[in-house]
Amino acid sequence: MDAVLELIWSGSYGSTTIDHICERAGVKKGSFYYFFDCKSELAVEAFEDSWKARRIELDSIFSPIVAPLERLQKYCDFGYDFQREIKTKHGHVLGCPQVSLGSEICTQEEGLQKKIQEIMDQKRKYIESAIRDAQAAGVIEVPDAGAKARMILAYYQGLLTQARIQNDVEVLREAYSGMLTILGVKEKEAVAA
Repeated sequence: MDAVLELIWSGSYGSTTIDHICERAGVKKGSFYYFFDCKSELAVEAFEDSWKARRIELDSIFSPIVAPLERLQKYCDFGYDFQREIKTKHGHVLGCPQVSLGSEICTQEEGLQKKIQEIMDQKRKYIESAIRDAQAAGVIEVPDAGAKARMILAYYQGLLTQARIQNDVEVLREAYSGMLTILGVKEKEAVAA
């Protein structure tokens, strides 16, 4: 599972073959077909497995005991640190694996597209919970927390994509201030909240 994720994320779904996956994982092709019927089935399982691990980190970042706007700051810091580690390992900023793969396969692999959409929806819910809690605490005033969460996720995914295109993790430095702007909060107000 790690092999398929790494190959797809650092390259592309289309250029990753079952032979590449088996070679990277150190398994025979027959073993692959014993467990999976096709590459997309393996990719769905790999994304689900990876998401389970990522959710543990996000549960900590978005814990209700953390101040709502601090959750967004921690999310941005986590993303920056993670992409910096990826660049060190691969020599490139790779951005969001779901966006990278989703953009490539959304019209071709329905099962994989659904899994990616499910993960993206769960990411949005983390952000939405922070926005709702910030509103309940009187820190922000937004008429539609769901809409703001979609805007923030789209903005953040856009930054991750630009960081990938430019191969520059520093693009992500503006993520938190941009999120605050979307929420109508000045940065100095966020520090006081």
